[in-house]
Amino acid sequence: MNATLQRFGYPDSVIKEYVHWVVMVRPAQVTLGCTIIAAKSACTSLGDLTPEEGAELPQVIGDFERAVRRIAPALKFNYLALMMVDPNPHFHAIPRYAAKVHIGQTAFADAAFPNPPDLRSVHELTAEQLEDVRRLLAQNWQA
Repeated sequence: MNATLQRFGYPDSVIKEYVHWVVMVRPAQVTLGCTIIAAKSACTSLGDLTPEEGAELPQVIGDFERAVRRIAPALKFNYLALMMVDPNPHFHAIPRYAAKVHIGQTAFADAAFPNPPDLRSVHELTAEQLEDVRRLLAQNWQA
């Protein structure tokens, strides 16, 4: 397991695991359904991923987008590969919404839409609420 997977709570945070990638619920939910799409590789640069690792990524992203859209009406998806703190290739996958979306009693607003997401503006969720988001995404995942 690489340091990035460990930092984002692997294996407890896993929504779906692939051969080369893992999708985990992002602890800081900027919008409903934010995830981390992380390579299992020990490399520390996107350019060092193997062709096989790179080839699997479009499937992972497509499955993610379909799962989110089964839950809420995301208009767009933003993918950030900043890798400033966590060293291994990973993306912060952020669904974008024009209006508030509700899951149970929790309302999620996309405060920055249609501008770039504000990663400092997050919804404060309890561990139980975050697990509800993880479980909801996993239940709507079809790969």
